[in-house]
Amino acid sequence: MADEAKVGTHWHDDELDAIVADYFDMLAAELSGQPYVKSSHNQALMARIGRTHRSVEFKHQNISAVLDELGMPWIPGYKPKRNYQNAIFAAIDRYLTNHAAILEPLPALPLVVTPSPARIFVDPPALTSADETKPGPLRRLIRKFDAVERDHRNRSLGRAGEEFVLAIERQRLTEAGRPDLASRIRWTAAEDGDGAGYDVLSFDPGGRDRLLEVKTTNGSARTPFFLTRNERDLANERPADWRIYRVHLFATERRIFTIAPPLENAVNLSPDTWRASF
Repeated sequence: MADEAKVGTHWHDDELDAIVADYFDMLAAELSGQPYVKSSHNQALMARIGRTHRSVEFKHQNISAVLDELGMPWIPGYKPKRNYQNAIFAAIDRYLTNHAAILEPLPALPLVVTPSPARIFVDPPALTSADETKPGPLRRLIRKFDAVERDHRNRSLGRAGEEFVLAIERQRLTEAGRPDLASRIRWTAAEDGDGAGYDVLSFDPGGRDRLLEVKTTNGSARTPFFLTRNERDLANERPADWRIYRVHLFATERRIFTIAPPLENAVNLSPDTWRASF
């Protein structure tokens, strides 16, 4: 039963630590395909900390919103709400700092049946100006658990995303009546190594090259990503052929949107590293 004295009051650190830990328990079950019952988790948590059902549900949505900002998967049943209590950032920081394995590569879900490309491709997110309105503690949390660097280092995730695109492209061309072109698709990054400026050589139904640079994340569509000088140069040299395939929500729903040059029309580009020479 809820503690009436807590209604409308700020959550304390021990309560936040309890709900964050419980949320990650449910998320682990979600990602591994194990059954769990949200209502049972909620009832046990309410009994433990004395918060109302509405308050617990709202805090779950706050946690989803922070994980979305961190480029991490979140529980689909808890749609992100971003009117945070600042203390939630510290609670998530404490949990991730003490459970670093959560930030390690997630096992790729087996691709039992290749879904129809019509279900996979979605519109890209709208371009907005750089967001400086995020609370300072959230910006620091994003920098500490940098999704861009994390995805860039995650070679197994990158390869799994490229394999997924290979399957989708073969299906797309086969459905378009061009199985001959489907059989000619090349996994350039695996066969020739990195450095070509794209990962997959595919084709449009007319036989024209499609140079696909695959960027994969377990996060949402708005999760940032790295772009190399080589990739950008090739985009400028062959704008009619080169595309980014942004694979997102990879651990859960798996969706793709495409970005065509000029890249400045679709994304905010900013320098992130510098090459130092003598």
